[in-house]
Parts: sequence; C-alpha cells; structure tokens
Amino acid sequence: MTNSSSDHPKSERFQFVLLPRFNMSTLATMIEPLRIANYIAPSHIYTWHFTTPSGGTVQASNGIPIDCEDLDSSSDQPTTIVLLGSWGAERYSDDQLTNWLRSQARHGRNMIAVEIGVYIFARVGLLTNRKATTHWSLFAGFAETFPQTHAIEQMFTIDGNIMTCAGGLAGIDLMLQRISETHDDDLANEVARQMLHHFRGQESMPQRPSKNTAAIDIHPVIKKVTQYLEERIEDDVTIPELCAHIGIPQRKMERLFNRYVGCTIVQFYRLLRLQYARTLLVSTNMDIREISVASGFNSMSYFSHCFSKTFGRKPSLYRLAWPEEENVPSWPGTIYDFTHSERFRKDKMAKKPAAGKNLG
Repeated sequence: MTNSSSDHPKSERFQFVLLPRFNMSTLATMIEPLRIANYIAPSHIYTWHFTTPSGGTVQASNGIPIDCEDLDSSSDQPTTIVLLGSWGAERYSDDQLTNWLRSQARHGRNMIAVEIGVYIFARVGLLTNRKATTHWSLFAGFAETFPQTHAIEQMFTIDGNIMTCAGGLAGIDLMLQRISETHDDDLANEVARQMLHHFRGQESMPQRPSKNTAAIDIHPVIKKVTQYLEERIEDDVTIPELCAHIGIPQRKMERLFNRYVGCTIVQFYRLLRLQYARTLLVSTNMDIREISVASGFNSMSYFSHCFSKTFGRKPSLYRLAWPEEENVPSWPGTIYDFTHSERFRKDKMAKKPAAGKNLG
C-alpha cells in the first residue's frame, strides 16, 4: 500500500486521506504523475500511502475498496496532505479529521483539497481569505456557503501551502505543477509526454469552455444563449428580450433549439434553473423558499411542482445527492435525460409559448 523509496534530498511524501465515496479516477490522476516521475528520475523521489480517519477500508464511488491506515499510522511525517472527498463530503463531519488537519496545517504541511473535499478545508478554517476552487457542478453552492473564501471556478488553485483542485483530470495538471516546482519543468514535461498528456493545463484555466472557445459540437448561438441565461438565473428574462440581446428573430431561435438541443428555449431555461436549484439544495443550508427565489421561481408551489416532475423527488427530499440507502449515484434531469425521455417526445408537440411569456 505504501510506495517504498530510498532517501533523496528532494523526496516528497504524500499522504492521501480518502473519504467514503471518493472519486477513484481523481485519485489515479494524482498518483500516476508521481509513479511516472519515479520511473523517469534516477531514484524514487515520491512516496505515498492511503489513510482515513480511524483506519479501515474505504469504498470509492465506483465500488472499489481501498485499505487505509489511520491518520497517524506512519512514523514518517508527510510533506503533503491530499484530502479526497466527493459524494457526501459537503456534509461530512469528523472531529478527529478536523483536529488532525488543523495540526498538520500548523506544522506547515502542504495541504491539497480535491473536489468536494474543499468543503472540509473551508469548515476547518484553512481557506479563510484564501482562493479556492471546486468542481463546477457544486461551485455555486460552495461560493454561497463560504463567502469568506475567494472562490474561483478554475482547474486548481495554489495559495501558499494551501491548494485546491476541481477533481477529474485537473489532478494531473496540479501534480505536474508540483513536480515542476519541487524538481524542474523538464521532469514535469517528460512525465506529461509519458502520460500522452499533450497539453498541460495551467492553474487559471477555466473548468468549462469560455464563450470564445471553439466547439464543433455546440452551435455558437446555443452556446451564447446558454451563457447568457446561466448568468441570469434569478431574472425574469422574456423571449423577446433574449432574442434582442442575441440579435436573432424568435422564430430562428426556436428552430435552432429544437434542432440542436431537442427542446424549446422555455423548456431549456426552466431546466437550467432547476439544475441550479438542485445544486443549492445539495451543497448549501439555504431553505427551500430561498432556493426557489434564487433559482428564479417566484411561486413556491410552481417550483415544487416543476422540481418533483423533473427529478422525481420533492425539493425537501433532495438534500443528499446520493442517499445512503442507494447503492449507486444517479443525477436525473440532465439536458440529455430530458431531451431523450418519452415524456419530452410527447410534450414536444405542445403549443409554443406566446411572444411575451417569461421563460420561467
């Protein structure tokens, strides 16, 4: 379980702290650059081991179990702590972990929080007045919950010895950056070549393509409309207002959405609002009325009706993205799910809204 190595003046010891339902792919992306660096360098320069509060087996979200030691099991002190938390980490609480993280920070360890693990860093106080990021799907909830943290939606952040990572493939780029800083850029580039990782993402690289990024699978008008609506979730945007801003006739707008998205602009915007509401339910302690208003719904009853119809659960029953009684996670209500459902195919023939009707 521990990668043994000989002593080296630049050696770095990583302690991975795994929480239940952590993301296995993210763990792999963070370990592989270290393994390949050991393969390339004259001697092993990185070691790592897996821990969890109180020790024992931790199961990843894909069902793979990892045997872990307890937090203080090793006599060799780590140089870098990496906390991996995914499903449920936004509400995870453990006094032992909290005290241990604070102790490690006081001793000047390098500290990395990955994906939803940043919630734990923020609650412990490690991100106060520091920049931090998390996966874009929960970013709005994180920024709302921790206003004292300078939340930035990007691949990873480095603020002194405190680092955060959005997860996924961003783990590769953060670890390549660490290799570059602790050794040299040549080694980091060679590791990237060995991994066939041809483009090294930088810290400030956005998680989602910007409006100016070329994407052959997204019509430019659809992309522009999506960004405009996402930035105005709480507003009452009408179809004429939207068309005037984008600069195309309403008939053309409707044709584009039916052709490239498979639904009307009204249905699309409503779904964007509902997805935003679901994120706030999962990742904040806002009450349902506040979430309804923040998501652009002025009527609580209408919000509850739309939410239940789309996600199969009342808002009050959606505080956990992955309930304990469910064996595997699911995320209903995506654009794909909506436009490929039998219900949508039946609804598609419904009458289009009047010209001045609000999108909500």
